[in-house]
Amino acid sequence: MIYKFLLVSDEVDDFKREISIDSDATFLDLNDAILESVNFTKDQMTSFFICDEDWEKKTEITLMEMDTSSEEDTWTMAETTLSELIEDEGQRLIYIFDYITERMFFMELKEAIPGKNLTAPVCTKKGGNPPKQIMDFEEFDKKAQTSSADLDADFYGDETFDPSELDGEGFNDLDMSEGGGYDDRY
Repeated sequence: MIYKFLLVSDEVDDFKREISIDSDATFLDLNDAILESVNFTKDQMTSFFICDEDWEKKTEITLMEMDTSSEEDTWTMAETTLSELIEDEGQRLIYIFDYITERMFFMELKEAIPGKNLTAPVCTKKGGNPPKQIMDFEEFDKKAQTSSADLDADFYGDETFDPSELDGEGFNDLDMSEGGGYDDRY
């Protein structure tokens, strides 16, 4: 089965990526595909969180084993396949790419395509430029002080989030002529 994930950012309004990946691939494969799609280096700690429909973090999948003494199940990217923790279209995830300032991408499983397979993940759609991979504390603090966003029950990363951005096609209002296109490899 092929999973199609849509990634958006609360920092860059026009940033979007669509990653197609086999459901039997690992979270590490997905991690690497995301990093490649945004030209980030692989030298930073990252994590995925399986979230509920309100973006509340539930299950963490870490890059490396963090706590071996915990009585809770621990999930590592290299040892966990996507299909172990993700089953349904609409499943939401958070991908933390900057642990120091807890910056992230918001992800949703937009489509599960049964009966098809991919040998390697592929970024099938690109839009906009990604945020910087690493933000220093001073820059982060300035940004936090100038932000006057009120966080309420409808918060999705910023107050201007439009749920229609996550339509069935994933890119309803995105001009694909700039910075990307579509790659139909399956």
